[in-house]
Amino acid sequence: MLGFSSLAEQALLLLGRLDGRLANNPATDIWLARARVKGAAALASVASVPIAVRDLEDWICGRTPPPRHSEGLNDPLSIAALVHFALSASESQRDPIARATLNISRQLLDDRKEAEIWAPDDLVRFGPAWRAVQALVEAPYPASSVQAVAERLIAAREGLAAPTSGGQLLTTADGRQLQIDPRQPDLGWVIAAHVPAALEASGLTLRRLPSFVDLPRFPGIDAPTLTGQLFSMIQRQAAQGLAELNRLEARLKKLPDELPVTKRSKAPLLMRLELAYPGLSKMAVARLLGISHQGATKLVAQLASSLLSNNQKISG
Repeated sequence: MLGFSSLAEQALLLLGRLDGRLANNPATDIWLARARVKGAAALASVASVPIAVRDLEDWICGRTPPPRHSEGLNDPLSIAALVHFALSASESQRDPIARATLNISRQLLDDRKEAEIWAPDDLVRFGPAWRAVQALVEAPYPASSVQAVAERLIAAREGLAAPTSGGQLLTTADGRQLQIDPRQPDLGWVIAAHVPAALEASGLTLRRLPSFVDLPRFPGIDAPTLTGQLFSMIQRQAAQGLAELNRLEARLKKLPDELPVTKRSKAPLLMRLELAYPGLSKMAVARLLGISHQGATKLVAQLASSLLSNNQKISG
């Protein structure tokens, strides 16, 4: 019991530290953008369609179609639908920074349109369950505690009617007909997608932290077990989130020295976008910054030259 208390205290301490620093931090927008991509990749693993963060970055930046769009024909759901549900779960009416960063993300890749193109059936199959869980986890909580969140998630799981696909009727060689039971997919990923909203709604955090979704594929069915799993996840993700925030802060502090440009230059803004979405195409840069393709090409070359020169000075 002593170990559990220690884990709980450390988890809440790290969570409070991360949440507090994000409240007024120059790197918050970049952190949220990175956390959304990381959270979507983690959620895909929970949903049994594992992908890497790099795969999502390639898709978001326009280098590839959605991950697993061709080889994952037997996946329980499309990555396009899962990313749409993950990003929608991170929306918050109380957080203008989160809304702004999500709008930028959707300028690069509109998850709503992509899901309609690649996974319209999944939107119909899983949409009602997703909305039902959202309504339950965002309702007022009796107490601001991880146990209260665990109890709410269990209630959501119990009230979730899994969508089923129709069973198949097979005819054997001797003429007998067999009815195959319809598929009933596990919906643990739907619950996990709403954990950041549950933490916010319960008062444990000031904003939704999109990477806090990596629950076990089969989470505990009783409150004490799930509470312990939530504490472990919170501790792990908060520690990683703080390390990422430290890295981004250090990178931003070096920005003026690395980019000897005028105040009107959009190079610093481009560098922030590159930190959030590595490998942006020139077309994406032009669209995000509202400049011509020629201007984007020149700006990308200027940024690369400045960073190369700075690295040579450091190594020299």
